[in-house]
Parts: sequence; C-alpha cells; structure tokens
Amino acid sequence: MDFRLVELERWLGAQFPSLPCTLAPASADASFRRYFRARLGDGRCFIVMDAPPPQEDCRPFLQVAGLFAAAGVHVPAVHAQDTTAGFLLLEDLGESTFLNALNRKADPNPLYAAATDALLRIQLASRPGVLAEYDRALLERELALFPDWYLARQLGKALSPGDAQILRAAFEALLANNLAQPRVYVHRDYHSRNLMLSDPLPGVLDFQDAVYGPITYDLVSLLRDAYVHWEEAQVLDWAVRYWEKARKAGLPVRADFAEFYRDFEWMGAQRQLKVAGIFARLCHRDGKAGYLADLPRVLGYLRSACLRYRELAPLARLLDTLALA
Repeated sequence: MDFRLVELERWLGAQFPSLPCTLAPASADASFRRYFRARLGDGRCFIVMDAPPPQEDCRPFLQVAGLFAAAGVHVPAVHAQDTTAGFLLLEDLGESTFLNALNRKADPNPLYAAATDALLRIQLASRPGVLAEYDRALLERELALFPDWYLARQLGKALSPGDAQILRAAFEALLANNLAQPRVYVHRDYHSRNLMLSDPLPGVLDFQDAVYGPITYDLVSLLRDAYVHWEEAQVLDWAVRYWEKARKAGLPVRADFAEFYRDFEWMGAQRQLKVAGIFARLCHRDGKAGYLADLPRVLGYLRSACLRYRELAPLARLLDTLALA
C-alpha cells in the first residue's frame, strides 16, 4: 500500500471537506518528490506536491517561490501547506511545458523571449546572503558526478593517472572561470521541462534548489537544453538578445559579448559534466533509464564547447578516447 498517498488524500480531504476530489499523477520528477493533479467536484484543479521527509524539504520551495513571485515571475501560488508532512497545495499552471509546445512545432521565438525576460527579472531581484552560495564546494561536488557515475558506472571506465590529471586540470580551469563570474539568483534547472505555457508566460517550476551563483548558469541551461537542440546560430541570436537586455537593465554581464559567450560556454561545460553524471546516476541508482536517451545531446554540447578553447581541448580528446575504447 502507498501509505504516503493515503496520508496525502487524508490531508487533501481536510482542505476541502465538502467536495469530492480525484487525484492523478501530474508529472515525473528526478527526485523523491511526486506531483498530483487534484480535480475537485466544483471544477477547480490544483497541483499537490508530495515531498517525503527526510528525503525532501519543501521549505526551500516556499522561500524561492516568494522571492521569484516578488520579482514579478509567474510561479505557482501556494494555497495550503504542511511542511512537517511534506505536502503543498499549489496553483495548477496547466499541462503544457515549453518542451511539449516545441515538439508540436510552436514558434520558439516568443517562448524564449518570455523565458529570458523572466530570467532577467529573477536576476535583477538578486541580493547576497539570501540564498545559499553556489560555491566551489558545491560546484566540485557536481563535477564529481561525472567520473563517479558517468565514467565509472555508465562507461565502466577507470582513468589512468594521466587521464585523471587531464580531467582534474579541466575541472580546475572551469571552476576558476565559474567562480569569477558575477553572481545572481540561479534557478539551477531553467529549461524547457520546467517552463510552462501559462498566462502570464512563462510559468516557472522546480526552483527549490535555487542558489546565488554565476550569472550565465540559467541562460546556458535554457539555450543548451538537455531535452531540445538548437543550431549554434540560433543560440547565439538568443544569447545576444539576452545580453543586450541585461546590459540595458544594469546587470553585471561582461561589456564584450565574446567574453560573455566564453563564460556562457565554460559554465555550460560545468553543467553538462554534472548532467551527464546525474543522468547516469538516475539510471543506475534510481532505475530511471529514460534519461540516457538525452545523454548524446548533453555530451555533444560538452565536446563542441571544449574543442573551441585551447585549455579545454584535452578534455574533448579524452571524451573521444573514452567513447571509442
């Protein structure tokens, strides 16, 4: 028996004691969280988050929701909460993600313009000391997912001392760049599966892991999306549009676009190494093998970026060697 679901249904019944309610799964998640769509007898719909303690804590979700809403970003309104039990009753932002819309051949330009405008609002609201720092320790833990899960578990590879040194040198170069970038609020998973077709556009989800960190992180999550690919010319066009708006708004982006784009690509390399490790972990630890289908896209971004920079070229060659061995 699913005792969490029984407990959730009991809690939901207490919120609407005189109305019948049906529950159906609303979305999959890469964590222990689950989401259900609750349909009430009077026609209203809500999303119910089940964040089981001690694996999950819904208080960061509430904190970041407040910060982003105050910045003018469309996040789900919170209608009821029990942080001890790990239940939240949320506004339903609909069933269509940006990815759904893009798969139906929707015009991407209005979607990405809205997404970058929302990102600018988040960044302009940033203040130090509010969210946890995206510091060296956290960036390093994320990078370690690549050798621990992608190389060791997915590929079954043990690095030679020379290859391990190449990987360490690349990590150090990336960390130096990432930590030198200006810092803002970072959603940390700002991409097509977490942006919703809603009014106003976009609805923003899955922000509970937000931190205070590098300014290019969310933009590269959006434009080098693990789930949808865009040609480099299109990525450049959207990146330039963001950069121009950011400069006009007074955000601390680099004055030279070429330098900004280098930061963007180096931040992307850190994220892609992390995501490759996470997708491998989701498969081998959590039994969620579906994420492996998106690994070639993620590794393609990583390889292409590394080949463009002398300091990262040895990592690209290492990736090629490991893939062919």
